[in-house]
Order: sequence, then C-alpha cells, then structure tokens
Amino acid sequence: MVAGDSAAGRVRVLVLFGGRSSEHAISCLSAAGVLRSLDRGRYDVAAVGILPDGRWMRVDADPGAIAAAAPGQLPEVADTGESAVLLPEPVGGVNAPDAIRGVDVVFPVLHGPWGEDGTVQGLLEMAGIPYVGSGVFASAAAMDKGHMKALLAAAGLPVGPSAVVTGAQWDRDAASVRARVDSLGYPVFVKPARAGSSVGITKVSDPAGLDAAIAEARSWDPRLIIEAGIPDAREIECAVIVDETGAPRATRCAEIIVSGAHEFYDFEAKYLDDAAELVVPADLPADVEEEVRRLAVAAFEALDCEGLARVDFFVRPDGVLVNEVNTMPGFTPISLFPRMCAASGIDYATVLDLLIADALRRGTGLR
Repeated sequence: MVAGDSAAGRVRVLVLFGGRSSEHAISCLSAAGVLRSLDRGRYDVAAVGILPDGRWMRVDADPGAIAAAAPGQLPEVADTGESAVLLPEPVGGVNAPDAIRGVDVVFPVLHGPWGEDGTVQGLLEMAGIPYVGSGVFASAAAMDKGHMKALLAAAGLPVGPSAVVTGAQWDRDAASVRARVDSLGYPVFVKPARAGSSVGITKVSDPAGLDAAIAEARSWDPRLIIEAGIPDAREIECAVIVDETGAPRATRCAEIIVSGAHEFYDFEAKYLDDAAELVVPADLPADVEEEVRRLAVAAFEALDCEGLARVDFFVRPDGVLVNEVNTMPGFTPISLFPRMCAASGIDYATVLDLLIADALRRGTGLR
C-alpha cells in the first residue's frame, strides 16, 4: 500500500503494544500515551494488543481504556475475542477485521523480549510493513546488555566493568563465576541480560548475597550481566531522535535522583511511588552535557539504531560512562524520553510525527 492511501488521505497507523515480556503493563501505559497524542486529523489509527500469552487481539484505540486498571493493579491487554494475525509475507498488511487492514506503518510500543528485541521487527520486515524504531540487528543488540556493551566498547565508547554469566556457566562452575564477580569488586548489580524497567535487578554489597541475586535474575532470564557499581556517579539520560532528514540528534539531558528506601532506580521507584526525582533538564556544566550528547549519538550509531533511543549514562567527576541504550524507551506520561524531547523544543505530537515520517521514509528491506 502507498503511504497515506487510507481513509480521507490519512496515514494508517497501527499501534502495537502489550506483549509477553515482564514490561507488558508499561507497554500498555506507553501505548496509551502514544494514542492520546496521535493527531487523528493526520492519522487513521488502529490498535492491536498482544496478550501475556502471546495472542494478538484487535482492541479499541482508546487510550483511557488501554491504561485503565483496578486500584493497586497495572493495566493489561484485554482478550476481546477479535484475533489479529500478521502474516509474515508482503501481502499488504494485517489479515484481521477490516478496521485494521491496509496498515501504512506500525508503531510497536513494545518493551522487552518478544517485541523490542528484533523479533517483531523481523516479522514486520517479512510482512513488508514500515515500522517505527530500530531494525532487527540494533533492536536485538541493544536488548542484550552483554552484547550491547561489547559493541559499544569495540566502537571505542567508555563503558563500566561487567561480566556476562550464562545459566550453563553458573550450573557448571559457580565457583569460577564467583571469582569473576569478586574481580569486579563489590557492590555489584546483578541483572537479567534481556529485561527492562529494572525488573529482576539486585544490588549486592558482599559475596554472601550473590547466589540469591543470581537466582532472582535467572527467574527472568537465564542470561545475566553483573555490573560493577560506579561510586560517586550521577544517573544521566539523553534522548536521541531523528530529524526531518533522518539524522540523529541528541536532546537536553535529564538526571534521576533516587531517594527514600530505594538504593537504585528500580521498578517500584520508576512506576509505583515517588522515590525518584526526575530533573529535566539536568543541571550539568555545559561541557559535560555536550560530551553526554556527543556520546549518545555515537552510541546510537555504533549499534546502527534508527528512529529513536534513550541512552543512559553514569557521570562522574573523572568522566562519563555509557550504561545502556534503549531502542523503544517508555512513552508514559512520566517517561524521560518525551520529557527530554520537550525540554529541547520537540513536543510529544511532533515526536510522533518525526518517528512515523522516518519509518515511512526508510521503508523495509536492506538499507
């Protein structure tokens, strides 16, 4: 289908959200933010939610309903009984009820494995449907924190000390793994290698806590990354978004300041309480912010990212370290990506316009 060949000349956008990962609820909140801000005069909007068990459902593109949840609960995709099937062949879109056929572009607001990790991107490539965000390789590389750090280091970017641990390594020779972790020095952070929103992460202050932390992380992912703590570091974020020409541009930075009972920016601090202060723009010396912004674009390009990313940093008095690259950052009302864009003069609706235009310009296939 030719872009824009939709009802009343509008571009037909399918917002895809939910998914099988631990970030299902956050994806629902992100999708609600996107749906709330898409200009219905420019876009003919449809929505498909992926249930936690992996089934695809046509749902109403109503942000209020998608974000709704019972008190004390997080939202979840509802089983509407209207299945949606995306065929892995270039046949012109989604094979589903008429309301979601003939899609021009998919906005996959999916976080974590089975969505942000190249899997859905590969399916969309097979189907020949343009989509927002990074392609298969960049999505997969950025999702696995071990491979991501290796690629960043290979590109000459500064990263902190870490060790990748597989389930087989731990089961076969736990003593060797403990020795590798000891060499990093404590405290360390034990993380699932392919999860997000800080799920499954434990700060370990001494060797006695390591085994339990590894068991917790393995409950989310058999592949782990164990990172050395970075003392005296500020947590700084920077968004990267493509401009009208497709060139990546870094935004103003943000800072995360965690307080209360939280030792780091964990899931509860992010989404369930007010333990974190998000400062946008961050109070940084001009030369330090310029260096962070330079490194953000360099990390984006090192992983061959497209469309958008949020790059996380540790800033210390003696320099800047790249921590992570997120290819589909949160789009919730409190998420830092849209807030950093706004601080740089790019409002939420314009962010969406830029990303959709970029997806249509790139198309699919080798590029």
